[in-house]
Amino acid sequence: MLSHYLQNALSDLRDIINITESDIKDIKKAEHTTQFDRLALKEEKLKSFEVKKAIIDHEISSLMTSNPDIDLPDLLDKEQHILLEELKVELNNLREVNKKYAKFVLLVSNLYNTFLERLVPTEMQGYDKVTAQNASILEVRV
Repeated sequence: MLSHYLQNALSDLRDIINITESDIKDIKKAEHTTQFDRLALKEEKLKSFEVKKAIIDHEISSLMTSNPDIDLPDLLDKEQHILLEELKVELNNLREVNKKYAKFVLLVSNLYNTFLERLVPTEMQGYDKVTAQNASILEVRV
């Protein structure tokens, strides 16, 4: 049973990585609509992975509880060891892809915020940003 959940968790994780890589490609091309279209699928895959990870944790915990005298590496078979190692590698891959994606998101966010600040200037009043008194989206000069 544990092997089955490990395989499914790996599948979900690889799907999440592929979706995130597609998001990176789309953000580079400024195709944000496709990113938003994939958002529900990505959230579904994340929830699915989290559920499977919880089941894996429970299965391993049950194995250890039912065999207190045996070390965990001895409780798992060769396939399970391989799958756990693959899971570790894919989690590291996801971390790297997410870091790359986060950099692009931050760049785009800063770009939009800069444009907005130029269109509608703001001032700081204490800790609050407020629209400058003389701010106007349209300035008429005669």
